[in-house]
Amino acid sequence: MQRSEGSADLPDDTGRFGRYGGRYVPETLVPALDQLIAAYAKARKDKAFQRRLGDLLRDFVGRPTPLTFAGTLSKRFGRHIWLKREDLNHTGAHKINNAIGQALLAQRLGKKRIIAETGAGQHGVATATACALLGLKCRVYMGTEDMRRQAPNVFRMRLLGAEVVGVDSGTHTLKDAVNEALRDWVSSVADTHYIIGSALGPHPYPMMVRDFQSVIGREARAQIKKAEGRLPDVLLACVGGGSNAIGLFHPFMKDTRVRFVGAEAGGRGAALGEHAARFAGGTFGVFQGMASYVLQDADGQVVGTHSISAGLDYASIGPEHAWLRDKGRATYLTCDDAKALKGLHLLAESEGIIPALESAHAIGVLEEVCATTRKNAILIVNVSGRGDKDVAEIARYEGVKL
Repeated sequence: MQRSEGSADLPDDTGRFGRYGGRYVPETLVPALDQLIAAYAKARKDKAFQRRLGDLLRDFVGRPTPLTFAGTLSKRFGRHIWLKREDLNHTGAHKINNAIGQALLAQRLGKKRIIAETGAGQHGVATATACALLGLKCRVYMGTEDMRRQAPNVFRMRLLGAEVVGVDSGTHTLKDAVNEALRDWVSSVADTHYIIGSALGPHPYPMMVRDFQSVIGREARAQIKKAEGRLPDVLLACVGGGSNAIGLFHPFMKDTRVRFVGAEAGGRGAALGEHAARFAGGTFGVFQGMASYVLQDADGQVVGTHSISAGLDYASIGPEHAWLRDKGRATYLTCDDAKALKGLHLLAESEGIIPALESAHAIGVLEEVCATTRKNAILIVNVSGRGDKDVAEIARYEGVKL
């Protein structure tokens, strides 16, 4: 059944959010995607599947994650600032929510081999963790530049039994890892499931990943109503592919008084190739299985990107975010490297929480967002991951020898 344009349950039956999304893949992958769509449709309604997922999220991942009142930041900005603590999940980020869900789906499909891509390494670690737990074979593709930036996570994946394959093509970052993972899947589709780590790629991935990550927003909704007696004024999250943000936003979709704000990576400058802000410098295009905003030149060639955070260093953005932005339902701000580092130090020194460099982009625009709200407004900021993985890279960037 075709869903209405205004429904919070988009995409429609073709996998589109307005003109975004869809399924742009080689013919070889169409049967696998059809199979995945059918299996996921059944799993969504299967009480046994949902109970097993819920049990693992509670007993293995450690959900629900706390909603922490940021007292010092609240005094500083004159607002009620709450932090959704995805950094306290097992493996240190929100990525495990989706990895566990998709690994259970792979078991349901009879697939015994898993492949994944990773940028910051957190999705790779989460996938390797889920595979170890469920007895699945795991291969993770990662750009060699990201492997350098995230060496501790590479070692963690290997400790968990995963094979980590370095990708030397292109910019040696996330988009190149996705390309290699897609090539693998084309040649191994019969026994392999590809666990995409963000709310992007061909249908049904943007919807499926969003649904697995919506546990973030469901918990936050209940927690803030208990703590404050009402819904928040603003939800704020960093946006790479966009899974942590859409997971927070989606359960509030019909609450039009709740503003959605995403923070993209402004990198080191406004010129193409110097940042990863798709809405600031991108145009409509098709990339890695979907239609969305893409950082590309006048000839439609995808350009290189830069961000201090490997997880935001990606040339496109999830199609639901593109749709939300065009409709005016969400606003997306740009946070450059320097401002993100300032945000990281601010949260660490104010609240005793060292966020991932990705999450630091949300903190980096917090002052700007607060300036657009009334005094004592309520904000929820998604701390999507912890900064342990980034300590060496931060030190290198700041010229500190460890």
